[in-house]
Amino acid sequence: MKGSAAKLALSLALCFSAAFTGSLFTPEKGSAWYYGELVKPSWNPPDWLFPPAWSLLFLLMAIAFWIVLKAGLEKNEVRTAIAFFALQLFLNMSWSAAFFGLQNPLAGLLVIILLWLAIVMTIVRFRAVSATAGYLLVPYLMWVSFAAFLNFTIWQLNP
Repeated sequence: MKGSAAKLALSLALCFSAAFTGSLFTPEKGSAWYYGELVKPSWNPPDWLFPPAWSLLFLLMAIAFWIVLKAGLEKNEVRTAIAFFALQLFLNMSWSAAFFGLQNPLAGLLVIILLWLAIVMTIVRFRAVSATAGYLLVPYLMWVSFAAFLNFTIWQLNP
């Protein structure tokens, strides 16, 4: 894959495919478990906030990944960065499956802790290739930090 446009298309397709896969586990409006049984804190964000927030975060991820890809697959630091990126994408989808799919806040908490660590490592590895690529993932880390605290709180409220 030589062209920059092809790498950008791949980056966007990969990230938004992961977003779509994770969204398959998101509860429908009126879901008995999420909207009825699950106790959430008063500061839980409104449902309308999640789609635009995640869309922006996946767009930033795709741009960061594209920047790293453009640096060249022949470089070891690029291949290592891609491996961490793939791991965090997998964990991102796994959190939706654990929290929503299994309806298990504790499983979600365990996955989101691993996700947070994988994002930190991805930022470190991306910065080794491009500072810009690393910085583009900081909002994602901040959002997942908030989501981890929210997940923890929901787990505490639902023994």
